Amino acid sequence: MSYGMYISAAGADAQSRRLEILSNNLANVDTPGFKRELAIPRARYSEAIERGAASPGSRSINDVGGGVQLRETATDFASGVLQRTNIDTDFAIDGDGFFQVQKDGQTLLTRAGNFRFTADGKLVNRDGYAVLDDGGSPITIDPLLPWRLLENGTIEQAGEAIPLAVMKPASLGDLVKVGENLFSPLAPAARVDPGSRKIASGF
Repeated sequence: MSYGMYISAAGADAQSRRLEILSNNLANVDTPGFKRELAIPRARYSEAIERGAASPGSRSINDVGGGVQLRETATDFASGVLQRTNIDTDFAIDGDGFFQVQKDGQTLLTRAGNFRFTADGKLVNRDGYAVLDDGGSPITIDPLLPWRLLENGTIEQAGEAIPLAVMKPASLGDLVKVGENLFSPLAPAARVDPGSRKIASGF
């Protein structure tokens, strides 16, 4: 294969992968808590430079561009626009932080707050994973009594207060996507101070 054809093929491959990422973002545009992926391309040195047989800036026949490649992807954690649903168990974080859920004994983070209460009063996410309180325990209420969510993320019922776990990782780069709008933190996350929380119910 000629070098020009190789560069063209490499560019087509990078654009194909970029299109896959864009398609996935578009397919999830209405998914609560979804965070889009950004394709990060980079210019590639010529094959000779990549192998160390030549050096950049030599102005030789080997000092030519090597095309483009998709270096990596990055998750965009920018906050989305809150949308009213009028469903009391839909919780939205206005600002920093993530909810904590438990899946197969593993504690994970999510921005998707489309929760529900089971018949026995357990608060779970759309996939049935338990939502955790500040102490790391699954949240359970009396399903027969009224409740309300305070702006600081505390569920009040019959004089009892159950604060939702709202966590903030030291760095967003510590979060790894594990599917189902869930993230696995590579380092311990800190609790967001209740005075700094703003959680909306029905959004």
